[in-house]
Order: sequence, then structure tokens, then C-alpha cells
Amino acid sequence: MEEEELQDLVLGEETKFLTTTTTTKLELTVDEVIEDYIGSFGFSQLLHVFLVSLAWIFDSQNTLVAIFADAQPSWTCKGGGSWCSTNSTDIGGSTGTVCGLKSGTWEWVGGKGGSTIAEWGLVCDHKFRAGIPSSLFFLGSLIGSIVYGRLADAYLGRKKTVMIACILTSITTFLTSLSPNVWVYAFLRFLNGLVRSGIGICCLVLSTETVGRKWRAQVGQYGFFFFTLGFLSLPLIAYPTKTNWRNIYMIISVLPLIYAAAILPFVSESPRWLAVKGRRKEAMEVLNKFARLNGKKLPKNLTLISPTSSLSNEKNTTKTKTLWSATWAAKRMITIMISGFVVGFVYYGIQLNVENLSFNLYYTVALNALMEIPAVFMGSVLLSFTDRRLLLSTSAYIAGASLIMCAFISVGWVQLTAEAIGFMAASTAFDVLYVYCVELFPTNVRNFSVSMLRQALMLGASLSPLLVVVGRLSSSVSFLLFGGLAMFSGFLMLLLPETRNSPLYETLEQQEEEEKLCSVSDSSSLELGKQ
Repeated sequence: MEEEELQDLVLGEETKFLTTTTTTKLELTVDEVIEDYIGSFGFSQLLHVFLVSLAWIFDSQNTLVAIFADAQPSWTCKGGGSWCSTNSTDIGGSTGTVCGLKSGTWEWVGGKGGSTIAEWGLVCDHKFRAGIPSSLFFLGSLIGSIVYGRLADAYLGRKKTVMIACILTSITTFLTSLSPNVWVYAFLRFLNGLVRSGIGICCLVLSTETVGRKWRAQVGQYGFFFFTLGFLSLPLIAYPTKTNWRNIYMIISVLPLIYAAAILPFVSESPRWLAVKGRRKEAMEVLNKFARLNGKKLPKNLTLISPTSSLSNEKNTTKTKTLWSATWAAKRMITIMISGFVVGFVYYGIQLNVENLSFNLYYTVALNALMEIPAVFMGSVLLSFTDRRLLLSTSAYIAGASLIMCAFISVGWVQLTAEAIGFMAASTAFDVLYVYCVELFPTNVRNFSVSMLRQALMLGASLSPLLVVVGRLSSSVSFLLFGGLAMFSGFLMLLLPETRNSPLYETLEQQEEEEKLCSVSDSSSLELGKQ
């Protein structure tokens, strides 16, 4: 009898223990759930990143379409030959200038529809008008980055912002193809730059916020493969439509609309953003979906910690800091924006400046696009074991040295090789800089900080077309300036902190506190080492 009572007592205690453990809440952050239960990078995240990154294709197309639409066309004397050049003190032929030639003695190769320059006569006294549409496009991207960064962080989230950006990009791209003159064209390019700027920002953040710490850098680079595919597709679209620049705009206007309607509905919102906004139930639904696709199951007693509320309880803060009110974050942002300005100027400038090389435009653009593939691959591999600052700085120095070489080389293939190496290095710096920015700032200002970097990149890009126009007069000047600025950016990047293997923080207060603790810990270790 006593033995039966003892067994009942033991069973009762076990039941009580099991009940307690199943009813006790398991409170974790999104980062801990991903790392401990879902997996750092499983099938669900691979599929998610793939679907998100597809948007980079038409983001690239809209950004770089001007290489062909606004290209400097060749001309020839009517009837062939070079007899009309004798009527001018300028050098005649397709490589010379039409300024000073009598009207009716020459014609554009391929007709007036081949580019905006040919159609609207953007040469001679009007040559600087040719750079205005591209400059306004990047200026629009700069302004759009401010708007989209705020929308994605504070109101709409990453997914809805991408949806709006895709639809508006499709509309403005199509309208651009109907431009009656250069001023309407420039205005529509400005609008196109403004509305498409949310695509790259949100896609980068949406990809990196769904994976674990180990895969963050690689995923950040993943989208640039698709950017390269978009870049590589341009010569293939432009060549069949080379007699009418309007057709290339019509073709690339279709992709954003298809993506918004057929692919984006299958993309999930960032669980980190949902958690920060207090929408923990929705965040849990996304995390459960990821876990199921990875063949795993989250504990039933799991609840998410609200980063903002837990931090305010611990520190009893009465006011949440903004990026600009936190001194350390403001200094960091200003430094990365200056670096971004230079990188944007060089990266986009090299691509637009290909017409000033002594080589076929279609082959040159295709080669540059192909050079982005090893750049992205190397960036992905090197980011897994290399310090961000060292990789960025080295890439900038290589780009600078290669571009300066282009200024002193006149042999076609040699100059093209040096330019391709410089572009590959600049592309690596451009890609890694985005990933670096994601790691430098916490979730509640991450999209805003990436948008600020985007603004700096686009501001630099908006000035590069003007230097390209100057390069039509002297290619050496443009290459020397691009190269010198690239080296300057390499120095600036060394002033930023290292982020390799650091966690993604949720709020500015949390990051400030944790980084101070890490700093104190490192100082203590150094002192102990000296002793």
C-alpha cells in the first residue's frame, strides 16, 4: 500500500513538473529564435531571399538603361565617305564632331531614333543637356531614399514599400518611352529614380533580416547577382531595339508590374520589423512559416520579446533615441555617407563612362556586367572571413589605381582590361558597403540608415554623368578624377568600426549599451595581456 502511494506521489510530481514546464513562457528575441530553432539559413530563407532578390533585376535595368538610351551616336557623311569633313575645321567621321558642319551634309548612323542625343540634337552647344536626365534620375533616387526609408521603418514595413515602388516604377518607365522632348524626358527620369529607389533598399534589408548572423553578409551579396543579371540583360535588349530608344523603356517597364502581381504576394514581411513595431503575433506567424519549410517546429510556449519594451523596463528610459540624437550613430552615419557619395560617383560613373573607351559599346557593357559576377562572388567569399573595413578599403584602392592607369593607356584591349578590373573592384566596394551599413545600425533605424547611404550613393551618381560629358572632350580627365576619388574613399572606410561577427541589434539604446560593454571587455583583456 505504501509502495502504491509512493508511486502515485512520484507520478503526481512528474505531471506537475511537465505541466509547469509546458506552461512556462519561453521568451526569446527574433535573433535567438532564428539561430536556435529555425536555422541560420535553411530552405525557407533561401526561397525567401531568392524571391526578394528578383526585384534587383529591373532595379538594375532602370538604373543603367541610360547607357544605351542616352548613348553618344556615330555619324557619317551623307552618301558615305568623309567628304563633308572638309567643310569643317573639326575632325570628320564617326569618331569626330559634327559641330561646324553644314546642315544636310551628314547624318546619324542608324537614324535619329537610335538615342535621345540623336533625336533631340544634344550635341555641340547643347551637349551638357545630354547629362541632365541621368543626373536628375539619381537626384530623384536620393530624394526617394528619404521617403522610402521612413515609410519602411515607421509605417508600411519592407514588403508593402517594395510593392508600391514596383508599381510606380512600371508606370514611370512606360511614360518615359513617350517623352516628346528632352525636358519632359528629364522630368520623367527624375520621377522614375524617385519611385524605384525603394526597391533596392527594402530588398536588401528584407533579405538580411530573415537569416542568422553567419549568413548575413552572404545574403546581402546575393541580391547583387540579380542586379548583375539585370545589367547583363541590357545589351541583349538594347541591340535589337538600337534603332528606337523608346522600345527599350517599354520592354523594361513590364517586369516590375509582373513581379508585384505574381511574385511579391509570396514574400513574407520581416519578422524583426514586426517585432519592433509590437506586432508579435504576426512575427510569430512568419517565424512558424519559416520553421515549417525548414522541417522544424517552434515550441508552443515560445513568445517573442518586444525589444523596445524590454529595454525601456531595464533602463527606464522616457524617450527613444533617434539616429541623429545618438552622437556615436550620427558620426558613423556621416562617415559612411561621405564614403558612399564617393563610391556612388565612381561606381555609376565608370558604367556611364564606357562610351569614352576606345571600344565597341555593346561588348564593353557586356564585359562590365560579366565582371560584376566575380565581384559579387569574391565579396561573398571574402566577407565570410575578412574584416569589412579591410575589404572595402582594398577594393577602393585597386579601383583607383586601375582607373588612373586608364588615363595613360590608349591601346584598346589594354585600356579595356584595366577599366574592367577597376569596375570589378568598385563593384565589390559598392556591394560590400550596403552589407556593412546593415551591420552598423540596429533594426529600428536600419532601413533609414540604408536609405541615407543610398542617398549619398545617388548624390554621387547624380554628378557622375556631368563628368562623363566632360570625358567626351578628354577621357583622361574623367578617368583621373574617378581614380583619385576611389582612393580617397578607401582611406575614409578605415575610420569606421569593424562589424564582422557582431550581432544585429534591435534598438539604438541596446546597441550603444552592448558596444560599450564590449569596449570595456576588450580594454580589460588588453590590460590583462600587458600584465
